[in-house]
Amino acid sequence: MMGKDAAVPGTPRERQRQLIIAIAEAAAELPLLEGGLWFHDDVRNNFYYASYLFAAAKDQSLDVTFDRIEAVSQAEGVLERTLLLQNRVPGTKQYGHWPLGLAPVPAEALPHELPVEIMGSLMAYFRQRYGDALSERVRELLDSAIEHVYASGFFRKPLEYYGHHEAKYTAAKLIFGSLFGDKELVEDGRACLKETLRYIRESGMPEYGSLPWFWHWVQAYTCALEMAGESDEDLRSGLKEMLDYLWGQRALFYLQGAWVGAHSRGWPHDVPGDANVLHDYVQFGDFALPEKMPRTEYAGFLYYEAPEAARRLALDRSQPSEAKKATRKVVPVGPAQPELHSYAYITEDYAAGGLWERVDEFDNEQLRWAYSLPVKPGRRVNRLYFFPPGDGYSEGDPRHQSRHMEVLYRRNVTAALFTGPEGSPSPVGILPPGTWLAKPRALYGQTDSVYFAVYLSGEYGLTERPDYTEVNLQQRQGGVIVEALGAAEASAAGIAGLEAFAEAMETGQPAFDWDGSAIRSVAWDSSAGERIFLAAGPEGPNALVDGVPVSFEDYLV
Repeated sequence: MMGKDAAVPGTPRERQRQLIIAIAEAAAELPLLEGGLWFHDDVRNNFYYASYLFAAAKDQSLDVTFDRIEAVSQAEGVLERTLLLQNRVPGTKQYGHWPLGLAPVPAEALPHELPVEIMGSLMAYFRQRYGDALSERVRELLDSAIEHVYASGFFRKPLEYYGHHEAKYTAAKLIFGSLFGDKELVEDGRACLKETLRYIRESGMPEYGSLPWFWHWVQAYTCALEMAGESDEDLRSGLKEMLDYLWGQRALFYLQGAWVGAHSRGWPHDVPGDANVLHDYVQFGDFALPEKMPRTEYAGFLYYEAPEAARRLALDRSQPSEAKKATRKVVPVGPAQPELHSYAYITEDYAAGGLWERVDEFDNEQLRWAYSLPVKPGRRVNRLYFFPPGDGYSEGDPRHQSRHMEVLYRRNVTAALFTGPEGSPSPVGILPPGTWLAKPRALYGQTDSVYFAVYLSGEYGLTERPDYTEVNLQQRQGGVIVEALGAAEASAAGIAGLEAFAEAMETGQPAFDWDGSAIRSVAWDSSAGERIFLAAGPEGPNALVDGVPVSFEDYLV
């Protein structure tokens, strides 16, 4: 939807202006579909793109190519049709809500519980910022829609799971309670904000590395802060504390637009490549804007400056570092969950890591582990990983993993054993674009300034996908060991070029141990001189480095 931009604007506000122009230009070129809308896949996209087009058309300081008068008319037309899709009949099911998907006929689409959660608050923000510039017709429709949202009370729910839904409910309580003078609702929002922050500080975020839902946390609370009265210092302080925490968490697992390590959920635009990066782009600005924007939302409007310590951590990866986080997945409802341990090793060229444990996540969309490369234009896929396919998996969509995998993480090394039972599908691997040398039971690759050695337990096949190479192991059970080296590390070891790297790494093939057709363990000596051992059986300890079991004592919430 937008071209490459090698020159990254210098400040967050400048980058936001760049986003507004780019998204508005894209909106101005969109053809109208049935019902006078641009999108039928998600009603929210109509609101988002109309917001950007209207904002750019009204801001004379922005350099746009479209006719401003026509753009305002087009934006207001889409806004009007979007607003009219709201269920405005009190007492009916999902009163105050919008449909989500609109095909084939938007006017016949049934209301859905999700769109209003974030869009309702963003509509209130848009009204506050741009309402005076709207035509009387659209302004009245927007005011009416906001009143219906408040009257619906969709946000009047208690805290249960401490996830993104409740984050949006909490922000909505604060926003709509203030707009309509509902002091009781505002106090409920304050209490929920305080309790949520206490919980995630003490137990961690249950939705670890979860996109795009993390950005809903950020947008909801930033929106609430933007709309909070200047005199309410206590509320503003609480919202800033929350946003400081959120951006601190983001910085821990950040590498030039990539969200490294494990993810509890991932959609196709998150896996196998980081594409939901607009908030990162505005905040950090250390990578070029990608060509496509799968989720524009309100990155061009809402901004909260991350704490200086978080920005320093995110932007300075000159020294390799480890991030070790524990998450206590214990919530007041449902069965107790085990403590989870997330690991990441981050350098200036690449990152590696994942989750030690495997738990069932919503829609089975967990990304257990991966190597991540910086985001750059033209590279849609920036991850390398392997996994055993599970429930929900379909060919060409490298998500939805099964539980049949044991893992070991040690800085630049990852080991994984696949233990699928009879009848389970064979493991799958993802290689990012680069130069790859295929050897018997090994692959050696170079992507930019990073070398990868990928050792496999058996024969494999390769399938070229549009944005990556898929590795297909020939057996349902087996294993893989991956080691990454930055070019500087390789040069220090006397290695120059991919052929030399492959030759050096070919001498260190791992030893996979089998019991008939079942994988038992793998042992290997890394280039750092460490003995890596991982066993597949339930008997512990099963992950050792130089004979010492891996410890989680230094993993902190």
